[in-house]
Amino acid sequence: MTFTPRFAIVTASDSGIGRATALALADAGMDVGVTWHSDEEGANTTAEEVRARGRKAVVAQFDATQLEDVPGIIEGLARDLGGLDVFVNNAGGGAGGPFLDLDIESWRSIVALNLDGAFVGMHTAARLMADGGNGGRIIAVTSVHGSQPRVGSAAYVASKHGLEGLVKTMAQELGDRGITVNAVAPGEIATPINDMEASDADETHRPGIPIPRPGKPEEIADVVAFLASPASSYVTAATWVVDGGMLQMGPQAGSHLESDAWRSAG
Repeated sequence: MTFTPRFAIVTASDSGIGRATALALADAGMDVGVTWHSDEEGANTTAEEVRARGRKAVVAQFDATQLEDVPGIIEGLARDLGGLDVFVNNAGGGAGGPFLDLDIESWRSIVALNLDGAFVGMHTAARLMADGGNGGRIIAVTSVHGSQPRVGSAAYVASKHGLEGLVKTMAQELGDRGITVNAVAPGEIATPINDMEASDADETHRPGIPIPRPGKPEEIADVVAFLASPASSYVTAATWVVDGGMLQMGPQAGSHLESDAWRSAG
């Protein structure tokens, strides 16, 4: 069986990594389901750019924390597209703060977004792909903090660690159905969530990163597009770190820190 992806859904594709990914998949010949949480105008802009590439785009509002609504939204997008071959779980986020100040409500809201919502979304996509019998690609956008912690981000880090584990277990169980499951782990990327635009990446110096700048959304999207393609047919249960080499700086960065400033959550 030759896997030929035609239909993709990218959650949180109203801006940043999600938008860049939707456009990369459209460039690869796929029709795309676009979702938005609060930026409907941004989602419509993404959809217009998909259509400008000669592909179909459908748009839906999507809140990953409203778990009971997630399956219906994904199923509706797949129905409007005509099928589902690629699902990119890009919705995520969460504010930081000291662990001792973290309350259960804040913990639950972040875990619900990054892990519970991801589970329901990827579970729905996997069932659609399994029922379709044509295989598929499921890609979760995680974080470098899915493998390395960050001070002041306990709930975020825990949820991303959990998502990495979910990806690996799904890959074990779905491989014989022709469905691959992988993660892409960005480092610091020039996106609105980081108060940057893509154009800021080349103007921002990061001395602690081997490639000394933030990444661009398109640099994440290119890796996602590979994992969504027929060329990735023997890749599953993998985490593709896209961070300019930042994670490799662990002991080197640690031994060269000159102050205790890192201990604060800021």
